[in-house]
Amino acid sequence: MASRHPPRVVEWADRFAPDLEVFEAIASQTLAQLPREIIAQCGHLQITLAEFADEAILDAMGIEDAFELMGLFEGNGLTQGAAELLTGQMPNRIWLFRRPILDYWAAGTESLGNVIAHVLIHEIGHHFGLSDEDMDAIEAAAED
Repeated sequence: MASRHPPRVVEWADRFAPDLEVFEAIASQTLAQLPREIIAQCGHLQITLAEFADEAILDAMGIEDAFELMGLFEGNGLTQGAAELLTGQMPNRIWLFRRPILDYWAAGTESLGNVIAHVLIHEIGHHFGLSDEDMDAIEAAAED
């Protein structure tokens, strides 16, 4: 019996939303494609994945809707002397939040890989000491 649905429908019919393991694989692939000079500067940077930011993070940032935060950089950026990890100091960490990323992806026109890569690279920018405004200006210049 031939399918009455186009191939794309059949392709998606039995799929589930990617889990944290898939997100980790996509983030790892993104990191592997970054220039070595950038990777070398990431040092002890940890990447952690979670479904959502916890309430303490949302409260500290004044965010009421957990879907508004797709990623977060925690720590001291390189411009703040974070090149060396001191005894007892927590390493810098990037959080990627699966559900907000999926929500953004589902409402947009970008591939999931591009959205994850964008969030990850944005947070790495904070590790390098760039502000949101700095990164917005870099992206705008790249689009011109």
